[in-house]
This record gives sequence, C-alpha cells and structure tokens, in this order.
Amino acid sequence: MKVENDILIPEIARLLQEGKEVRFTPSGVSMRPYIEGDRDSVILAKMSRAPRIGDIILAKAETPCGRSSYVLHRVIRIEGERVVLQGDGNLAGEEVCALGDIIGTVIRIKAPSGRRKLLTRGRLWYHLRRWRWLLLKIYRKVILLRA
Repeated sequence: MKVENDILIPEIARLLQEGKEVRFTPSGVSMRPYIEGDRDSVILAKMSRAPRIGDIILAKAETPCGRSSYVLHRVIRIEGERVVLQGDGNLAGEEVCALGDIIGTVIRIKAPSGRRKLLTRGRLWYHLRRWRWLLLKIYRKVILLRA
C-alpha cells in the first residue's frame, strides 16, 4: 500500500521524535544504485549529531526549481546552517535544506532478501561522483537487465 508523503513523512517525524526507529520503503530511482526504490527498505533514526558529508538523510528540502519537497538523499556539502543534498543516482541537481529541516538519518538499508547493505559502500559511491555517469550507465545496462 502506498501512502502519500504529506501523510507519511509527518508520522515518521513524530515517531523519530519519540525516539523510535522507523522502517519504510522509499520510491523513485534518485538513490540508485545504493537504494533501489520500491524494493529496498531503509531504517531511520533521529539525527543524534550534526550531519556529515556522506550521510543519507530524510529532509524537507528546496529543489533546484524552487519547490519544497521531501527527499531521502546524501549530504554532499554543509554550508553553515545549510545542508546541500544530492541523490546517488542523480548526475546533476542539488537540493538545499536547513539543519532544522532534517527529519532523520538512515542507519540501515535492507535488500528484499533481508541482507543489510553496508553504509560505507554508499560513502565510497559519493567519492566516485566524477565517474558516476559511466558507472550508472554500466549499472543500468548490466545489473538492471539481469534483474
């Protein structure tokens, strides 16, 4: 069952504020290949420290076209009180949120098989940003065609 973000995200925020962990299945392809939308699930917790480059966070952010929306993306820069985000599968485009707009941080990712994905692999993916266009092309051609 799919629940609209305007209903789901405030409930996630409430549960995180109560100190609970929340598991949900994100949709979309913006975090591919690390998080496959509508397939992998993420476990979120309340942010217990300042965000760091490489963290995956859920936040209400402003998109490049000036709209505000909820995103589950990786922190790529921190500029004072502003946090700049980008999806792992995005070659361009960044979102910006304030520190106060961070709802939670991803602490675990699970594939449908139950296997946990290592968060450190995602950090490596961040450092390969220069080659991402080629790696995503290979991923789409080889990995997704086999699935």
